[in-house]
Amino acid sequence: MEEGLITLVSIILLIIGILGTFLPVLPGLVISLAGFLIFKFGTDSDMPMLYVWIFGFLTAISAVLNYVIPARTNKKYGGTRWGSIGSFVGTIAGMFLIPVPFGFLIGMLLGVLIGELLHDMNDKKKAFNSMKGALIGFLYGTGFNFMVGMAMFLVVMYYAFF
Repeated sequence: MEEGLITLVSIILLIIGILGTFLPVLPGLVISLAGFLIFKFGTDSDMPMLYVWIFGFLTAISAVLNYVIPARTNKKYGGTRWGSIGSFVGTIAGMFLIPVPFGFLIGMLLGVLIGELLHDMNDKKKAFNSMKGALIGFLYGTGFNFMVGMAMFLVVMYYAFF
C-alpha cells in the first residue's frame, strides 16, 4: 500500500479514536492505538519504538482506570452498588433513547440518580452526591483518554509532516 494512503488511514483512525474518548460506543484509545501502530509499522517513519511502548502502556492503564475511577468517585461521594448498576443501565439506555449528542451522559446521570433513589428513597442528598461523583469520574476518565489520544495524534502528525 502507498505510504500516503497508510498515513491517511492512520490519521483517520486517530481522529475517530479521539472522538471515541467521548462516545462510549467506540473504544477510543484502542482505535487511536491501532492508527498509531499502523503508522509506525506501515510507513518508513523513524519514530522510536519507545513511543509504541509508552502509548501501549497508557492505553492499558486507561482500560483499568475506566473502571476504577468511576467506582472510586462514586464511593467517595456516597454512592452504592445500586447507583453503579443504574449508571451502566442509564448509559446504555441513554445512547439509544435520548436523541442528543451526549444522551449517554444524561442517561448515566439519570441512571445513577434513579438507582440510588431505588436503594433509599428518603436520602435524596446522597443520590445527588452519587450523581456528582459519577460525573466527576466520567470527566477524569474522559480527560485522561483524550490527552493520551491527542498525544498519539500529535506524535503521528510530527513524524508524518515534520
